[in-house]
Amino acid sequence: MAVSSLRAPRAHRSNAVHPGAWWIWALGLGTAASRTTNPLLLALLIGVAGYVVAARRTEAPWARSYGAFVKLGLAVIGIRLVFAVFLGSPIPGTHLVVTLPEVPLPDWAQGVRIGGRVTLEGLVFAFYDGLKLATLLICVGAANALASPSRLLKSLPGALYEAGVAVVVAMTFAPNLIADVRRLRAARRLRGRPDSGLRGLLQVGLPVLEGALERSVSLAAAMDARGYGRTAEVPPAVRRATAALTLGGLIGVCAGTYGLLASSGAGYGLPVLLAGVAAALGGLWLGGRRTVRTRYRPDVWGVRAWLVAASGAAAAAVMVWSGGQDPAALQPPVVPLAMPQLPLWPAAGILLGLLPAFVTPAPHPPTKPTEAAS
Repeated sequence: MAVSSLRAPRAHRSNAVHPGAWWIWALGLGTAASRTTNPLLLALLIGVAGYVVAARRTEAPWARSYGAFVKLGLAVIGIRLVFAVFLGSPIPGTHLVVTLPEVPLPDWAQGVRIGGRVTLEGLVFAFYDGLKLATLLICVGAANALASPSRLLKSLPGALYEAGVAVVVAMTFAPNLIADVRRLRAARRLRGRPDSGLRGLLQVGLPVLEGALERSVSLAAAMDARGYGRTAEVPPAVRRATAALTLGGLIGVCAGTYGLLASSGAGYGLPVLLAGVAAALGGLWLGGRRTVRTRYRPDVWGVRAWLVAASGAAAAAVMVWSGGQDPAALQPPVVPLAMPQLPLWPAAGILLGLLPAFVTPAPHPPTKPTEAAS
């Protein structure tokens, strides 16, 4: 009885996690990935993101885009290795793998080469670099698979509503495109027609583009019918105050961030950053008065959303702190070649990212055809 009370409840509309919390969690993991090239830590980040997605992903069309981001990450690693082989690497090495024929280049192309020596150190450096970028893409893919774009749009401030619509439409284009390709390939297989190769790709491409055009027209009609783009009249003083607060806030955020990153600006960096964020939020609040819209059943930022966001932020904070304490553990050397080690504290911080898999509501299992028929 006690065990069942500790289990996460089934997901429904009232207890769904705020989509912004999923994005903060994913951005926290992405920040942790940006601070290291250790392949063991990056593999742990990929495993954490994959486990949470597998445990909490729904059956919505936009939730199926995670596999595409994983494949894109693998393609990034492959492209980075190909560039290191054919275009060389800035890392000197002594372990020669192969020597390719080098293409002679004119004098104005000094510093660039095609072919030549390929060393093991250069390949390892390229692999670490490509794995880092692939991990960032996978973290973004995890946010796309877990956070509903439409619910995220509803949670944006009024001043960012129009920009948010454009971003959400762009974010949902790739998942819908992938779903269309899968549907059309399955239909061609059922009809006994080829669905692979150049011929199959050309015959699938035209229906996919036609479906994308139809969705665009339907979306434009729906937005126009709902009064998209209407603005309310506000006094000139409010408009000027909005512009001043927004511009001043952005300048403050940039100056504060620079102060935190620079070695001599640690004293003023954090206060200026906080002041800039406060001014920017005030500008967004005033700018939202121009937007005429209401929210139907807005999402509530509850305890589970705080836990999800805190787990990603904690993973990033531990990684940033570890970078200042032991930077060699996060950036394993490739010259000379050495086996990367798994540092304890960064690994423990990354494992905090698993918390959403246990505290968020579990999605409903897919309905079987026999159950739906009955």
